[in-house]
Amino acid sequence: MINVPYPELDEVITHIGQAGKHLAAIEACEGAAGNISVCMRWQVEVRHFFPIANSYELPLAVPGLAGATVIVSGSGRRLREIIDDPAANLAAVEIGENGKTGTIFTSPACRFQRPTSEFNSHLAVHQDQMRISGSNFLAVIHAQPIHLTYLSQVPRYQDEKYLSTHLLRWQPESIANFPTGIGFLPFAVPGTSDLMEGNVKSLREHNLVIWAKHGVMAFSDISVKRAADRIEYAETGAKYECLNLSLGEIGTGLTAEEVCEICRISKIDQTVY
Repeated sequence: MINVPYPELDEVITHIGQAGKHLAAIEACEGAAGNISVCMRWQVEVRHFFPIANSYELPLAVPGLAGATVIVSGSGRRLREIIDDPAANLAAVEIGENGKTGTIFTSPACRFQRPTSEFNSHLAVHQDQMRISGSNFLAVIHAQPIHLTYLSQVPRYQDEKYLSTHLLRWQPESIANFPTGIGFLPFAVPGTSDLMEGNVKSLREHNLVIWAKHGVMAFSDISVKRAADRIEYAETGAKYECLNLSLGEIGTGLTAEEVCEICRISKIDQTVY
């Protein structure tokens, strides 16, 4: 939830660019992989940044987002380049009253034909999470961090309980960031309704979900950089896990008892251990 005074569009775009640059720095969005969107429910003036308006048919009906404004990265664009040229890499979509159509605003510098191919998943998560929380703001990021994506292809890490307990054991702050663990979805073809529906369901229980053999999606109702932080925290746990595998699993990490003690002292309500 964002309180007044609401951030200006320029500030939101700057934060999107910073998040995209950092995700690239941690090797979570090779080439044009990855996408970002931010949904805002307050009045946003977009025409000074995106002056070209066209009617737009949404990839799915989201009546719960009627009147909202979504800033979204373009299909085929590189997240690392947003910070240097946001007008070329982002669009604004105002959701119409029927939730089926809207208006897409772009810049003369726009270098893409349509928003990200994962826009259906973004919109579905925005609608579902904002309905549940009542928040006026949500940031959603899909990225493809190397270690998390690799582990998602190893059978034993395709079990949510095993995955969470093994990734969250390497740093004391991990359980604070993922008190309900990390979600996991079996492989689904990118951009499909199967991926979208499974993603929405998993993110009701977790603030980050791994898409098997593909990447992750995370959200935050505080800031886009907080969503990027969650990806980095999870990827750090996966790095430790891969390092431990490469060394013959000689490390033990935090025990369940130690994690529970951290939660007791820090008053963290967790459901993993």
